[in-house]
Amino acid sequence: MESSELERFEAVVLPHLDAAYTLARYLTRNDHDAQDVVQDASLRALRYFHGFRGAGSAEGRAWLLAIVRNTAYTWQRRRRADTLTTEFDEERHSESVADRHPEATVEARSQRAALRRAIDELGPEFREVIVLRELEGLSYKEISDVAGVPVGTVMSRLARARRRLEEALCADPEDC
Repeated sequence: MESSELERFEAVVLPHLDAAYTLARYLTRNDHDAQDVVQDASLRALRYFHGFRGAGSAEGRAWLLAIVRNTAYTWQRRRRADTLTTEFDEERHSESVADRHPEATVEARSQRAALRRAIDELGPEFREVIVLRELEGLSYKEISDVAGVPVGTVMSRLARARRRLEEALCADPEDC
């Protein structure tokens, strides 16, 4: 690979590794597996970067996330990751909460854990669109490109995913 092409790859694709990890984490439900998927997807992206026709970072993000998505699903079929899941470690991935009241900290952790469980319980097609939209901020069109489905399908999956999250989180009327 030429140095100019490598520089372009670094500028267009590498800034989105955090987003790639977030998507892989929610698709594999395992930190170590997500790291493996992102590494494999990054190598694939580098190998096939010559075929990338996008102009900027936004297209690079959608392109990389599509590769991560496909890699995660291929990887899961090979490894049956459901039998190898481990619990997400909130302490390593949360913001600093040192200045908060201890009771508020416990409540916030409880709410985050409930949301994480609710997202994990969604089907893969709903989990991926909710992560791409709400956590990664992708547009409907970008999600459509990543998931390989029409924009209308993205919109309906998001609506269903949001409704299921609301139902899961509001099972107790006092919580809503």
